[in-house]
Amino acid sequence: MSEAKGHPPVFAIHLTSSATDGTRVLAVGAEGPLSADLTDEVAELCRTADDPGRAGAVQVLPRPLRTPARVVVVGVGAADPAGWRAAGAAAVRAARSDEKLQVVVPPQTSPEAVRALAEGAWLAGYRYRDAPDGPRSAEVDLITDDAGHAPALDRARALAQAVWWARDLTNAPASIKNPPWFADQVVAEAATRPGLTVTVRGPDELAAEGFGGILAVGGGSATPPRLVELSWRPDGATRHVVLVGKGVTFDTGGISIKPRESMKLMRKDMGGAAAVLGATFAAADLGLPVRITTLAPLAENAVSGSAFRPGDVITHYDGTTSESTNSDAEGRLVLADALGYAVARLDPDVVVDVATLTGANAVALGKGMAALYSHDDDLAAALTAAGDAAGERMWRLPLPEDYLEYLHSDIADRHSSPARGAASVVAALYLREFLGDRVDRWAHLDMSAPSWADASDGDLTKGATGWGVRTLVAWLGALGR
Repeated sequence: MSEAKGHPPVFAIHLTSSATDGTRVLAVGAEGPLSADLTDEVAELCRTADDPGRAGAVQVLPRPLRTPARVVVVGVGAADPAGWRAAGAAAVRAARSDEKLQVVVPPQTSPEAVRALAEGAWLAGYRYRDAPDGPRSAEVDLITDDAGHAPALDRARALAQAVWWARDLTNAPASIKNPPWFADQVVAEAATRPGLTVTVRGPDELAAEGFGGILAVGGGSATPPRLVELSWRPDGATRHVVLVGKGVTFDTGGISIKPRESMKLMRKDMGGAAAVLGATFAAADLGLPVRITTLAPLAENAVSGSAFRPGDVITHYDGTTSESTNSDAEGRLVLADALGYAVARLDPDVVVDVATLTGANAVALGKGMAALYSHDDDLAAALTAAGDAAGERMWRLPLPEDYLEYLHSDIADRHSSPARGAASVVAALYLREFLGDRVDRWAHLDMSAPSWADASDGDLTKGATGWGVRTLVAWLGALGR
């Protein structure tokens, strides 16, 4: 085994656990590279440990003056993809920064298990790229005797890179992350992938075509808004999916200004746009046979003399109007334009929007779960299943018709931000009004809470999570089969 930076490597092996007739069975799951003595040491360590086979559980065996100098034993639980992903993440976290992690892949390990293991390791090892030459993740070597794992590793790499990209953009400070900068990042990233095309609309084009919601939200900023349209059109695709992501690069709340504590993390308010764009990049890397058009309305909601005001009436792309009495309910205004454009111009089979839309999402479901809204039972089930497989949970909430009265306005077609309750539900109902004849082929994911992690946990690192990339790629992959 090689060494990194003059330090002995750390060696990770996996442990499964199961119960048969009430007896705990522990099996050290690596052979070949490990000596019999080392296998015995690991077995003795685990014999006295508390549930060492639990997914993500870590046992560390120090071996001073020997090689390997440390052995990390990680549990994979039931050895399903979630367990392998947890094991990969746990192994990376157990390694010190100056250690090169070598992970033994046991014989007969399935490609799906290898993919999940690598995905967990790459995601947990993510580091925000605050310097161009900085390391992108912890260094990990997978040791396997099966060359057939290469496609699984390629898939894990494509997915991890897309999540990294989404995390990088979401973590980036608002001092550099304005709408023109964001659009430039998309153009540069798309240029590295054949088959992707990008159109960027600036303020003149937005005004000429009637994108009143995007222009209103971005009107108070010194950096004008953009609408990014990213297209993936593979040969033979029979389904056309439109993805829409909220891209508010910083949200002060506008004239309805936020309290200081509520504003500190508002650089993450473009997490939905980062997720749908990252998922599209991964779809192109993986060659998924689904046509995708991704819309990212980008604006900075700032305070100035040109900012839109509470009580203003805004005319959207589809010609309908919204009365806005709260300029801090800005995300739905930019999404409304993009959704109206998607229905009128793009002829989608399915529309899915992803947005850090409401704090009420966290009140209802906590930090770890997104809210899902859809009238399409099959679409809702497919997205939920994809989220479960990806480790990104969601819960379906209702769209009650009697709540439409909350959207009544005396001076416009609808009210964008009623003062009464059910904030996440009413926001979803507001968006629904722009779907036209696609209303039964639409889903909305309110993911404000899970878009950010307050601490590193599992395959999440502190900061932006890139929530939604993995779910969308899993769903698009199933849709293309």
